[in-house]
Amino acid sequence: MTLTQPNFKTAPGHQVLAAAGKKVLRPGGSSATEQLFAWADFQPGETVLELASSFGYSAIALAQRYGVQVVGIEKNPDSVARAQANIAAVGLTDQIQIIEGDIFHLDQIPGQFDYVLAEAILTMQSEPGKAKILAGICDRLKSKGQFLSHELRVGGSESDMIRQDLSTTIRVNAAPLSAEEWIAACQDAGLAVEQHDSGPMHLLNPRRIAQEEGLTTLLTIGWNVLTRPVLRQRILSMRETFVRHSNDLGYMVLRARKG
Repeated sequence: MTLTQPNFKTAPGHQVLAAAGKKVLRPGGSSATEQLFAWADFQPGETVLELASSFGYSAIALAQRYGVQVVGIEKNPDSVARAQANIAAVGLTDQIQIIEGDIFHLDQIPGQFDYVLAEAILTMQSEPGKAKILAGICDRLKSKGQFLSHELRVGGSESDMIRQDLSTTIRVNAAPLSAEEWIAACQDAGLAVEQHDSGPMHLLNPRRIAQEEGLTTLLTIGWNVLTRPVLRQRILSMRETFVRHSNDLGYMVLRARKG
């Protein structure tokens, strides 16, 4: 399987971090995702739709730990191929299906689900884009189904400047909302928020990387930063932006239910 190598000078931030060896690409790290899973209380045989499944790691973890059936949607064909290979390698092809598709067209996915999981997806969309995706999520959920969300959160009086700095640094549109705005966006789509929490950004915190991904991963990232100048420039720039806005930039997780 041959994967297309991106141009790391212009590639989105998550591709740069993955190339450096970063495995957890969520703003609150694995601990925030674990909070979502605890709230969800998955039961064996339930169904989960995961948006932007990437290489299939989250889908594999869900299937192995909770016995759920997972359908993942992923736009990048290289990522779909890698996810399918990863799923086959652990023998979970009967529990997980990865579909090449667009999160703006969730109506093309058949059936409805007990859960929809979206992490670090909505942040990168415009206001109309967020609304369209959230409406699609609501449509794909069964009655009383649950939406599990993990996104960037912004606050303070300089939100617009922070969004601009993020977009410049990570090379994609970045439009995080405040906690109140995330809750309102869900409610406007017919999703009632029942639980939510927030905290600081952990994405490039070395101590948190060592805790959640292991010392080997931290050392791998460090080596790639030292020996690959393009990755070094991009990653240090991202970290500088995160640190500079650390008082007003963080993550938010929420669990919402379809009426």
